[in-house]
Amino acid sequence: MSRPPGRTTPGERGGRPPVSSAHEVAAVAQRIFLERGFDETSVDDVAAAAGISRRTFFRYFPSKADVLFVDSPREVERFRAGLGTGRPGEPWRAVVTRAVVEALRFPPEERTWALHRAQVFFAVPAVQAHAVRVWATWRQLAVDAATAVPHTDPLFPLAVGHAVLAATLAAHEHWTRAPEEDLGTLLARMLDLLLPPDPAAG
Repeated sequence: MSRPPGRTTPGERGGRPPVSSAHEVAAVAQRIFLERGFDETSVDDVAAAAGISRRTFFRYFPSKADVLFVDSPREVERFRAGLGTGRPGEPWRAVVTRAVVEALRFPPEERTWALHRAQVFFAVPAVQAHAVRVWATWRQLAVDAATAVPHTDPLFPLAVGHAVLAATLAAHEHWTRAPEEDLGTLLARMLDLLLPPDPAAG
């Protein structure tokens, strides 16, 4: 039986050792999604390229789209922790900005993985729809933190939550178009543009 050029069959490893973590499987999957297209890539394609079985893939991920969110729980927890690290007298905008940047920071060797994740995300509407739950958690953490900031407008916490989410997405979108730039710097710039002003400065 013939198969498309460049494709491996499930279980065919091509001499490569199998990957051994969900993060590594996600890295393989994201690369293939960019090369072939998300809809054109099957779970079997990803499993074969990663040197694992289809069953092992589903032990790591409930669905194909879930591979993009393998690190999301850790990022959310880092964001939660970062929002609680404000120093006495430190402007709330500085706390939020530092929390976002640190939550999404990655080691240099993971730069390609992070960029691939962003590129796939903005190219595939189905993956964006899958992100709604993660977005809601991220936004709500910012809302909850902003409720502790004295402000005369009751809409302030909600504005902060949506601004944090919008800035995070906008920074990643720009990064996919200018990958030579630093994501942390882009996040800080977008937050500076979108966050409401410090109440003390108003």
